[in-house]
Amino acid sequence: MKVSSPLPSLNALRAFEAAARLRSVSQAATELHVTHGAVSRQLRALEEELGLALFERDGRGIRPTAAGNRLLEATSGAFSQLRDCIASLRRPQRGDAFVLGCPGSLLARWMIPRLRDLQRDLPGLTLHLAAQDGDFAPHLDGLDAALLLGQAPWPTGWNVHALATERIGPVFSPSIPGAHLLAHQPVDALLSQALLHTHSRPQAWPTWAALNGIDSGRLRYGTGFEHLYYQLEAAVAGLGIAIAPEPLVADDLVNGRLIAPWGFVDTDGCWALCTAGSNHDPRVLKLAEWLQRQLA
Repeated sequence: MKVSSPLPSLNALRAFEAAARLRSVSQAATELHVTHGAVSRQLRALEEELGLALFERDGRGIRPTAAGNRLLEATSGAFSQLRDCIASLRRPQRGDAFVLGCPGSLLARWMIPRLRDLQRDLPGLTLHLAAQDGDFAPHLDGLDAALLLGQAPWPTGWNVHALATERIGPVFSPSIPGAHLLAHQPVDALLSQALLHTHSRPQAWPTWAALNGIDSGRLRYGTGFEHLYYQLEAAVAGLGIAIAPEPLVADDLVNGRLIAPWGFVDTDGCWALCTAGSNHDPRVLKLAEWLQRQLA
């Protein structure tokens, strides 16, 4: 009986596949959530075990050798099949629910208040909602789709359904001291205010300032929050001025809990429904169309 040769370490193969696909050890380390050194050690160990050079230098990056390209083709296909298989095994455990991941702030402030409408408009779609903050997995493991705010370049292999342009603007409660006077001041009046901000979206205020012709270096920051949801709740509570995507505060503007005297401006970002390239679930398009109507 023929004895099969043992396979190299799975971690080494994962490190190789990411580095070869991205042509960068640093980007592979970021994708795999490990250090640059850890990926380098895995690649060296794999080359030593195979007795082959799998990479060569390409300027500041790397590129696979002929042997590396052969291994990349094999590992990419194998990992893709594994991901598809795991996803299909997980899905029945949720009763064939459509697993939608999105940042907690979007889930709490926008998606949940619209679930009744979604159930009415798409009665055949059962959702399983998964809050996820931080970076999504490169292949959206365990998710049928992700609803998020982002901008190009998108991760390699994602299918991106752009839903609406992101619009942001300052909002505050009419109960804060001097709210009426502040609301009638020019937009640069915000330079005298200590602004609420969030660590999850550190570029929101600078982006808004640039779009309004304001030097972002002159902005003053007050209390910071880990997530956007908490920043907006602080604004509703009258604790200061927040920067917000328009849809997340639309209901608060209607009921008067927040005001936006300077309106909202378009950014380079967008609302998007994203799936892994191997996902051809017909429910994706129906959900994308519904989300687009809601955001219009």
